Amino acid sequence: MNKLTIDDVQLKGKRVLVRVDFNVPMEKQKVTDDTRIVESLPTIKKILNDGGKAILMSHLGRPKGKRNMEFTLRPVAERLSALIGKNVQFASDCVGEEAQNGVHHLANGDCLLLENLRFHPEEEANDAAFSQQLASLGDLYVNDAFGSAHRAHASTEGITHFLKPAVAGYLMQKELNYLGRAVGNPVRPYAAILGGAKISGKIDVIQNLMNIVDILIVGGGMMFTFFKAQGLEIGNSLLEADKVDLAAKILADAKKRGIKLLLPVDTVIADRFDNNAARKVVPVKQIPTGWQGLDIGPDSIKLFTDALRPAKTIVWNGPLGVFEMDNFAAGTMAIAKTLADLTKLGATTIVGGGDSAAAIAKAGLEKSVSHVSTGGGASLEFLEGKVLPGVAALTDK
Repeated sequence: MNKLTIDDVQLKGKRVLVRVDFNVPMEKQKVTDDTRIVESLPTIKKILNDGGKAILMSHLGRPKGKRNMEFTLRPVAERLSALIGKNVQFASDCVGEEAQNGVHHLANGDCLLLENLRFHPEEEANDAAFSQQLASLGDLYVNDAFGSAHRAHASTEGITHFLKPAVAGYLMQKELNYLGRAVGNPVRPYAAILGGAKISGKIDVIQNLMNIVDILIVGGGMMFTFFKAQGLEIGNSLLEADKVDLAAKILADAKKRGIKLLLPVDTVIADRFDNNAARKVVPVKQIPTGWQGLDIGPDSIKLFTDALRPAKTIVWNGPLGVFEMDNFAAGTMAIAKTLADLTKLGATTIVGGGDSAAAIAKAGLEKSVSHVSTGGGASLEFLEGKVLPGVAALTDK
């Protein structure tokens, strides 16, 4: 982390413009999961306690550049007020007169949330004039939205051309420290567990991690494309037919380089894609016609758990089965528990965002691992070895 952080700047009396990730689930204008808001509290409290004026901006959902009140951030301001025990003011726009008036009336130690950035198409277009309008609201810029750091938008990248210094907030720092260690300087043995439906979404991650890991475990829907590459019958299981050759190449590559690449040895199959379907456990070589694999089986769980035991750094991205259906969640839940156990024994365990974060939360173990990333897409791109525009744009130390 060779970037300036919130600890490197004076905040007192300053208008501190903060990009947060308040893209939270909502129902009937109520926040149903405030995890992302809670994650941003250390940065917000630091600004308020130091006598700065916190001006927060975020996107919510996909309003497609139009003012759609289904995606208003007003309920988030109410939730944040409850969490910090202090009234959070709300501006009904993120630029223009409404925003300027809101900022103008702030006293030191006050907090203001601006309306959804994506009500303006210029946000995602990274429009320079819009970036400049946002920049005019602050004296310095803090990016604490790791979940949006892989997007070059006006509020994450464009704004830094008009507002300096641009520094990392505490959540951004935490994400970069953990993920940076996993990519750059892991304590070995280093294991990666990759799941999820498709190889296509994980090709770059697999290829980058093969340069650094000692053990690579593959599960989830993408395992069947690997089985097909080995000439196995997979019934009605998920298949990316155009990726079979690539899967074969990855397997050959791993063998050549002496990387321990583990695939499941058994699978829980079902006669249809349904939680209440008839199901049974079979070796991966014996998937019957008309059935589909929806989870890894007990022998695979044991194989993976044993392989992970000596690991000192473990990165997990993507569920190992269709964990949303309870009857096909056992593999994913078992891996979550293994990670929690190994964390207690001193391993550094990092869970990539998105589905894996949802899975570890479902297991009730999100506090039992070293780090759960708040950014699905951003953590994936980081693990691919890509430079994140929102991070690159911050001011160097």
